[in-house]
Amino acid sequence: MDTFLWGALPYTAAALLVSGLVWRYRYDKFGWTTRSSELYESRLLNIASPVFHYGILFVLAGHLMGLFVPASWTDAVGLDEHAYHLLSLFAGCAAGFLAIAGILVLLYRRRRNPAVLRATTRNDKLMYVVLLAAIVLGLVAKLMHSSLDSGYDYRTTIAPWARSLFTLSPDVSRMADVPVAFKVHAVVGLLLFALLPFTRLVHMFSAPVQYLFRPYIVYRSRDPRQPAGGPVPRGWEQLDD
Repeated sequence: MDTFLWGALPYTAAALLVSGLVWRYRYDKFGWTTRSSELYESRLLNIASPVFHYGILFVLAGHLMGLFVPASWTDAVGLDEHAYHLLSLFAGCAAGFLAIAGILVLLYRRRRNPAVLRATTRNDKLMYVVLLAAIVLGLVAKLMHSSLDSGYDYRTTIAPWARSLFTLSPDVSRMADVPVAFKVHAVVGLLLFALLPFTRLVHMFSAPVQYLFRPYIVYRSRDPRQPAGGPVPRGWEQLDD
C-alpha cells in the first residue's frame, strides 16, 4: 500500500492531469471556462470569489515553499526553523481559513439562488467536496501536530519525498513515519489534481496573455472581392465572382 500511495498514485494523478488537460483542450475548448454564474447573482460572488482566490493562492504558495524550498535555503536568508514554523503555522492557517470562508459563501450562494443551483453540475459538486476536504484536512493535520513552540517537521519527510518524485525515483521510505493526518491530506490532494481537468477549476491553467498584445479596436476584414464603398452583403448572401 505504501508503494502504491507514495510511488504509483502521484504519477497516476500526474498522468490524469496532463492527459485530461490535453483532451479537454482538444475536444472541449468551449467548455474550458469558469462557467461563470455572475449573470444570475453578483453581490455574493463579488465578495466570495476574491476571498477564495486570494486564500487558495496563498495556500498554493505555502505548499510550494514548504515542499520545494529546502531548509538550507531558508536558513541561508536568516529564517531559522522556529521562525519558519511560526510563519507556516499562522500564515498557512490564515490562508486556509480564508479559502474555506470563500468556499462556504460560494456554496451558500449556490444553495440560496435557484438559477445558480440549476447551473451546478455533478462535477461541480464533486469538485467542491474534494477541494474543501483537501483544505480542511490540511488545516486539521497542521493544528493537530503544532504548537507555538514546535510542530511536525514535514520538511525532513514529506518534502524530500515530493522532490524525489521529479527524479522518477520516489523515496517511499520518507513517508513511513508521517502522521496519518498528513498522509490523508496528501492522498486527497493527489485526487484533487487528478480531478482538475474535468471541472471548472481547469481555468487555473489559462491566462489572458493575448490581451496584452491585441489592438484596442479590432476591425473585421473586408472581402477583397467587394469594391470599396459598395453594398455590404448579408452573411448568407454570396458575392458574385
